[in-house]
This record gives sequence, structure tokens and C-alpha cells, in this order.
Amino acid sequence: MKRFRKILVAVVALLVAVVATACSSKSSSSSDKENHTPKSLTIQFVPSQAATKLQARAKPLEKMLSKRLGIPVHVSMSTDYNTVVEAMKSKKVDVGFLPPDGYVLAHKQGAADLLLQAERYGVKQPGGKATKDLVKDYRAEILVKKGSKIKSWKDLKGKSISVQNPTSSAGYVFPVAELKEKGLDVTKDSKLVTVTGHDQAVLNVLNGDTDAAFVFEDARNTVLKDNPKIMSQVVPIYFTKPIPNDTISVIPSMSKSFRKKLAKAFIAVGKSKEGKKVIESVYSHEGYDYAKDSDFNIVRKYDKMVESSQK
Repeated sequence: MKRFRKILVAVVALLVAVVATACSSKSSSSSDKENHTPKSLTIQFVPSQAATKLQARAKPLEKMLSKRLGIPVHVSMSTDYNTVVEAMKSKKVDVGFLPPDGYVLAHKQGAADLLLQAERYGVKQPGGKATKDLVKDYRAEILVKKGSKIKSWKDLKGKSISVQNPTSSAGYVFPVAELKEKGLDVTKDSKLVTVTGHDQAVLNVLNGDTDAAFVFEDARNTVLKDNPKIMSQVVPIYFTKPIPNDTISVIPSMSKSFRKKLAKAFIAVGKSKEGKKVIESVYSHEGYDYAKDSDFNIVRKYDKMVESSQK
């Protein structure tokens, strides 16, 4: 009987120790959830053009940020934003420059939190020239060739349209969602032709390869240098609601104190002469400002609409 009591006491003690350890690790993991301060910082960009070219342009950011943060900074390019999201999820990357749809996906998966939002110069119509006002959003537009029989979005039924991949806010999501809301499902009622680059979409319309194109406002400027007459040859017939600009997103485990320090560093880089030159060459960004996650609710709404049309 004494031997049984000894065994029982030992088992109870073991169970208490296991429970205590589990509670301790649970408490530790929850306290560590937003308490990571990087000893070195890894930043990854989504390429908007040739990755090797952009990586070379972004390289100076390493020194600029390292000087302000006091730790080594490493910059690299991904193949696409899904790669950045996966890298942030596995904590191989601390900071990701994510487009609006990429950020929404990453945040939903618990891979990223919003730190800052990019600022760009606004666009004035007609003519598509940049203004002097910094804005945190832009629009998508539908382009057709001048003289086309397509006069409004209603005329796109049965027509061919150059689009970007289905994750592109301006080149797919916003135009597709808004037209569906109006009663035209271009995924079923039109012929969508996927191209790489908004400049190619503009040229497709100019060359008659497609009847229309979904691009960012004003993508005609991307080919203006090679074709000074493009503004009069290809014209917009529709503009979407504002799309939130790109984000600088961070992994959720990053401490609040380091987030504040990092945000100040990026804002300072954007305001400096040499920093502005770098971010303009990489993404046409003119600076960075604070933003709220709720600013991206319209992206979430349109993403759901596009998903339903693809089923």
C-alpha cells in the first residue's frame, strides 16, 4: 500500500510539473509574440520590373537605414509578393514592401502588420500629368485606342482586354470588381488577355492587339519617352475608386518600440535628398506616412468580389 502511495505521489508531481511547464511556455510565447527586436534587419521588395536592376537601385537603402537603426540591414528582391509573404510567415524576412492585395493576404494569414504607406504625387486629368500633391492612393483606369467604338464600360462586353495577373489591384482587381458591381462580369463576358507590365498593356491597345486595357492611372507615361504621342493615341474611358498605395509591412512578432524606430527611419529616409532619389528609382515612391489597417477594407471587399467571379 505504501509503495502504491509513493507511485501515486510521484505521478501527481510529474503531472503538476508538466502543466506548469506548459503554462510557462504558453505565457512565454504569448509575451514574445510582439516582443522581438531584430539584431539585423532583412527587407524584401516585390519587383515591378527587372529584379536585378531594382536590387542594385535599392542597395543604398541598407546603409541609410543601418545608420539610423544601429544594426546591419540586408535588402533583397523576391520573385513575387507571394514569396515575400511566405518569407515573412517563416520569419526569414522582417520587412516586406507589399502591394495592397499582398498586404491584405499577408495580414489575413498572420504574416504581416501594417507599418507605413507609400506616398506618390497625384495625377491630374486630362493629360495624366503629375501634380505637386502627395497622396496615399491612386486609381485604375480603362484605356482604349482613340477613335474606338468603345465609349464606356458598357461597350466592353465581348471585347478583348489586356490585364495583369489576378492579384494586381489596378491591372485586375479594382476594374473587374467595379464593373461586376455595375452588372458586367468581364471574366465571363469579355476576353481577358494576361500581360506582364502596364506598359505592355498600353502598347497592346495602341497596336490593336486588344480592344482595351486595365492599368494604373496614368500608365501611358511609362511609354511616353519612346512614344511622345501616346497621350493622344490611347485614351481613358473609366476611372475606378481610389486604391490604397503600397505598404511597408512588418512581421507581427516585431516589438512596438522597434516598429516606432523603424517607421521614423523610413520616414526620415524618404525626406532626405539621397533617400528620395533611391525610393523614386525603385517604386516611384516620394515618401512614407502612417496608415490604418481599415484603410484597406475596400481591397478586402473587392478581393471577395473577384474571388466569387472566379468560382
